[in-house]
Amino acid sequence: MAIRVIRGYRTISGEAANLLAGLPPWDLEAKVLARVFSLRADARRRGETPLPRQISAWRDELRRDLMAEWQQRLSQPRAGLAVIAAVSPLFEEWLERRHGVLTYRLTQVLTGHGSFGRFLFLIGREETPGCHHCEDRPEDTVEHTLAVCPAWAEHRRVLRDVVGDGALSRPALIQAMVRSEGDWDAVSSFCEAVMLAKEEAGRVRERTSSRPSRRERHSGRRGSRDDLRPP
Repeated sequence: MAIRVIRGYRTISGEAANLLAGLPPWDLEAKVLARVFSLRADARRRGETPLPRQISAWRDELRRDLMAEWQQRLSQPRAGLAVIAAVSPLFEEWLERRHGVLTYRLTQVLTGHGSFGRFLFLIGREETPGCHHCEDRPEDTVEHTLAVCPAWAEHRRVLRDVVGDGALSRPALIQAMVRSEGDWDAVSSFCEAVMLAKEEAGRVRERTSSRPSRRERHSGRRGSRDDLRPP
């Protein structure tokens, strides 16, 4: 469910996907439901009928406990470390915001799962993790794309007008996104433009290359594109 909400790839960790989607882990949700059921059953055994406002108060209190436990879990994540580290300091602001929808390309930038050389190399779609837009071919990561790669200098200049003069990073993007709907839209526009250009450049390379991808060579057939198919 969370992967669909954030329009992300299936390779994104469940912890990161749940946080981005604002959906608490299912086991914590189940604990709340079970506890409310237990409290109502206890009341009925005493011959009482809980009023709706009492049930609502129970749920509110249990929900606060759920959020505290979820936040504690996120302090020791097992995967999705970069995106969790970016969002966790603004945990409440992220969950309580009333604006902003995650898009396919915005999620790529927040998670690093998408048209980045490092990710494509890890899933067998590229020979190296290097950036095709830089002469010295440094590793193509979210951080490189946001702060260094000269191909996106103009897009970066526009984004800095919103984010500020500090380092462009995932935490900086999250801070801007929760600040206002306008800032969210500016970050989203940057991600849409840059990731679309990276995707199109990748398709051109595939059309002009006579070499099969690492995945295609290893499988002995035309490689599956499921990992890079928009949700």
